[in-house]
Parts: sequence; C-alpha cells; structure tokens
Amino acid sequence: MFDTSALTGPGAAGPPAQPGAASAEPPPPIEPDPVRTLELKPHIVEQLSTVFDPEIPVNIYELGLIYDVAVDKDGLAVIKMTLTAPGCPAAVTLPAEVQGKVKGIEGVTDARVDLVWEPPWDKDRMSDAAKLQLGIFD
Repeated sequence: MFDTSALTGPGAAGPPAQPGAASAEPPPPIEPDPVRTLELKPHIVEQLSTVFDPEIPVNIYELGLIYDVAVDKDGLAVIKMTLTAPGCPAAVTLPAEVQGKVKGIEGVTDARVDLVWEPPWDKDRMSDAAKLQLGIFD
C-alpha cells in the first residue's frame, strides 16, 4: 500500500478541490538547494517515469503531470504535480505512489507531493514521445 500522508499529513495539499473552491492552506515552501536538486533530480525523474496513470498507458512524467522537482539542503524532495482533471479517479493513488517512490531514493530524506491546479494540465504539456505513443498528431 502507498503512504497517503502526501494527501493527508501536515503540509499536504489535501484532496483535489474543484477549481474556484476554497482549499486548504498551502504547504510551506522550501528553500531549494541547487546542488542537491541537480544531484537528485535525475534519480527522481527516473522514479517518476515508473509511475503510470491507470487510465493512460504513459508515465506521469511524459504526460506532463510533473511541474517541478526541488530538493532542499536536508534532502526533502518536493514534487509539484497535477492531474489530468480535478475529478481524476487516481487523485489519491498517484500522489501517494509518487511520494513513496521518491522517498526510496538514496539521498532523499523525505518527500512531499504538492498537488497543484495552476496552470491547468492540457495535452500540450505532454512530451512528443507521449503524444506519439497515444497517437496525438498536431
């Protein structure tokens, strides 16, 4: 089972809210460490590339669901991600899976997933490889 504290623990972004609805207080920002981020980001992206949206056969990184990856000096990794839609059935499982996989990376002391809705996700955020895999040609 996945650790759901990314959605329910302190600093969690909370369950997805409908756009325009009042939401929980945003999680505290971190002070990213450029060196730690540069060192750990490739490993984090590698792990994110193993997480798949259950309805779309493409990993969440190639889908463009990951907006930012930052690591502070203490090894806390913060992943800003979105979902394809606010009502996405994977709203609990995807962030929890991301958190669990990132926490397992050597050098990461903890992981937090901040679920964001701005800017909204659209197919233009997808990589060319993902578009090709899904047969989207534009």
